[in-house]
Amino acid sequence: MGRRNKIIGSFAEAIADIPDGATIAFGGFAGPGTPYNLTRALLAQGAKRLTCIANTTGGAHVPRMPDLGMLVENGQVAKVICAFTAATRPTDVLPFTKYYDSGEVAAELVPQGTLAERLRAAGAGIPAFYTPTAVGTELAEGRETRVIDGREYLLEYALPCDYAFIRAWRADEAGNLQFRLAQRISAR
Repeated sequence: MGRRNKIIGSFAEAIADIPDGATIAFGGFAGPGTPYNLTRALLAQGAKRLTCIANTTGGAHVPRMPDLGMLVENGQVAKVICAFTAATRPTDVLPFTKYYDSGEVAAELVPQGTLAERLRAAGAGIPAFYTPTAVGTELAEGRETRVIDGREYLLEYALPCDYAFIRAWRADEAGNLQFRLAQRISAR
């Protein structure tokens, strides 16, 4: 049996089957590593009621490139699960803030390391885990905790997603990716 070629002809073709209500994880942090081309294709495709998982809500960098903030502005996002909801500079206004404040978009704030571990746990088939991160903060209010060896831990559930958008320079037929300049902001 031959190997299946995983090369897709276009970004639009790659996201064509994403349905309304899908959960999508977005790689990158602010500009660097952001999957601009896949996000641009999703904007055009128009799937609605999306749950988006990312480090940030997008929309602060200039020049403006396709990001999560544009999906929010386009009315495609129902919920954002992220580590950072605020702009890094007081002069920046994130599109997400307006939609969250008006109740149009829900949000779940998760510490960055916990966010990564929740995604990893889902991929590894681990349904939940305990972490000391966020214990004693507003993020832990009303949630299950457990004392293990004298230390309090917060129960966190795995965070499965239907799709993951990542930015890579090149892919081979087996789906292996190569990265180049991922740490830099560029219009590629």
